[in-house]
Amino acid sequence: MDAFSYLSVLLSIVLGLAITQLLGGFAALVRARHRVKMYWPVPVQMAVVFLLALQLWWALFPLNERRHWTFATFLIVLMQPVMVYLMAAFITPDVPPSGEIELRAGYFRETRWFFGSILVALGVSIAKSVMMAGTLPVPADLVGHAAFAAVALTGFFSRNSTVHKVLAPASLLFYATYIALLFVTLPQ
Repeated sequence: MDAFSYLSVLLSIVLGLAITQLLGGFAALVRARHRVKMYWPVPVQMAVVFLLALQLWWALFPLNERRHWTFATFLIVLMQPVMVYLMAAFITPDVPPSGEIELRAGYFRETRWFFGSILVALGVSIAKSVMMAGTLPVPADLVGHAAFAAVALTGFFSRNSTVHKVLAPASLLFYATYIALLFVTLPQ
């Protein structure tokens, strides 16, 4: 077994936990739909994080070519799935066995943690490029990082519901465009 095959097991487990969190949370919301007071930015942001988890797993493939690993390089790579898991945990609402589920209140209770984890993930992504390639990401990737940072900073500081109703579909659109431009084929 090569080093990346060994290390990728833990990366896949953490990403799998993030996806499990999102899918389990969505299923719980569907089952409790009669008790849910909907706030649609929540499921939209859950979809964004799901897409992000898939894209990250996809984008990690080129690391299979890397032969020399240190604990520091592994740790910085592992931090990306960890941050995706935290995003999933913060955006996925708790669904208690009884009582009304107020998605808006839960969203705004966790919004700084959610958008903060996005900001940390962006920093980790840039740090990973610097540590592993010795350079910043390519300019198109940096533009994507800047757009996501602007969205995350807006979400982090704003408590205005209308702003968040714009941010959710904008996040989905930005991220889908980012993937379409940079990650349509498996990275080499």
